[in-house]
Amino acid sequence: MHPSPSVLIVDRSEENREVLTTALQRRGIRTFSAARAGRGAELAQSLHPDLIVLDLEIDHNSPERLCSRFASGSQKTPIVLLGNIRRGAAPPADEIIGKPYHYGPLVRRIEEILAAATREIAESA
Repeated sequence: MHPSPSVLIVDRSEENREVLTTALQRRGIRTFSAARAGRGAELAQSLHPDLIVLDLEIDHNSPERLCSRFASGSQKTPIVLLGNIRRGAAPPADEIIGKPYHYGPLVRRIEEILAAATREIAESA
């Protein structure tokens, strides 16, 4: 039996963290959360979540620098960025969800990314 997938939510907004946590847990997805980028990076390094949802407003660094804080060695964890980046910038994440966003489509997209990752693992085994 495979463990349920896990998502790390890094967002200053307690409301956003709570809504996403509730929606994902109802779908059988384990969640972890942090209000600060430093704590989120620590959790990412120690817990190795299957996906990281990262609000761009959590830190005043560039999206590239922010995402690099969440890199975990050889394991590439998909990152979904919440926010807007300038046109023409190379996306530093697997997915960028512009603000404002709706929770329903965001949760569905998270599920799709987790399902694709699960399929990749199964196919490579």
